[in-house]
Amino acid sequence: MSSPSDSPPISDHPSDPSSADGSAGRQAGPAQLALLLAGSCLAVLGAVLIAPVLPKMEDHFAGVAGADVLVPIVLTVPALIIGLTAPFAGIVIDAVDRKRLLIVALVVYAIAGTAPLYLSSLGQIIASRAVVGLCEAAIMTCCTTLIADYWSGPKRSRYLGLQTLAATLAATVFLALGGALGAAGWRTPFWVYAVALLLVVPMTKLLWQPATGPRPAKLPPLPWRGLLVPCLITLVGGVVFYALIVQLSFVLDDLGVTSSAAIGGVSAAMSLATAAGSASFARLSRQRPRTLLPIAFGLAATGLAVVFAAPNVPLVTLGAMITGAGTGLLLPVLLTWATNRLRFDQRGRGTGLWTGFLFVGEFASPLLVAGFGAAAGGLQPALGVLAAVAAVLAIVTLLVVPQTAPPLNVTT
Repeated sequence: MSSPSDSPPISDHPSDPSSADGSAGRQAGPAQLALLLAGSCLAVLGAVLIAPVLPKMEDHFAGVAGADVLVPIVLTVPALIIGLTAPFAGIVIDAVDRKRLLIVALVVYAIAGTAPLYLSSLGQIIASRAVVGLCEAAIMTCCTTLIADYWSGPKRSRYLGLQTLAATLAATVFLALGGALGAAGWRTPFWVYAVALLLVVPMTKLLWQPATGPRPAKLPPLPWRGLLVPCLITLVGGVVFYALIVQLSFVLDDLGVTSSAAIGGVSAAMSLATAAGSASFARLSRQRPRTLLPIAFGLAATGLAVVFAAPNVPLVTLGAMITGAGTGLLLPVLLTWATNRLRFDQRGRGTGLWTGFLFVGEFASPLLVAGFGAAAGGLQPALGVLAAVAAVLAIVTLLVVPQTAPPLNVTT
């Protein structure tokens, strides 16, 4: 016998398999949205929370061979694991259960995330971070899929934009929090991962697995023709999105800025511009991806070009904000374009695949920028090369995105 929490939502799109038959009376609202947005924010913890304490961690493990290489991997390995495993999380979601995987992933995430509080070996810490990435892949894919399950049409577009907005703001908060907690020692920020346990009980009570009738013996194939182009563009989009998140402090350092407060202020300005770009998606979702993608990549290209040419901090700040506005719009456009036309029994795999491509791009971003820098003669010239790549993508998306691709607020 199913419990009331397992009853399906009343979708605002009657053809969605997650639609209720009207008897259960369940409809997703602010509580479900808040929980799913909070869960989505957990995926950015691995990327930013411990960045401020990496120097202290490197000092602590100074006697370990290769510590200068291994300590940065503590920060970056979750993104790589998300990129490699999110597609498999999507298969589990479609084949088994969205809610159940989400709850299990939250518990394991809290355990693995706080493990460095007591682990003494750098190798063990890196292994625990790999488990964190595995859990983040499941959490991010589950939360995004459930948002698409519970809502459709303009609401879905608006809430997917909110997801990017929430994650961007969370990244800013977690970065500042990691720095503040790091004053008490490099292990202290890892306590923050326990926050996942606060979501377990309300998610268990307030979320439900959408009812779809008898589960098919074999999952239907994915519409690869419709997914491949969005995912490939997302791969390069992830490189562009993550570039200044990683490199902005180094650009400012090259210009002689040594104050942490000043660097934090410029980073916060870029984050706010990214949030504004994400927020604009709700109003722009009536447009087609063929219209919005060139705009998003064009803004990113313009901003990166300004940073490349900037001789002073005010111009770097302006360029960072223009870039942030473009990348903030870019992610919800790509996500909605890739997943909006998927059926319920395809949505988990499609979302996982998109998430995987995004995080592989993010993981590759600093490596590619380093390669561009070695070839072009420095960090700012490397960002100039990336500006050219983004400009080419603005033109390519205008050419390759089908004119028949529907507006982003139209769902099946």
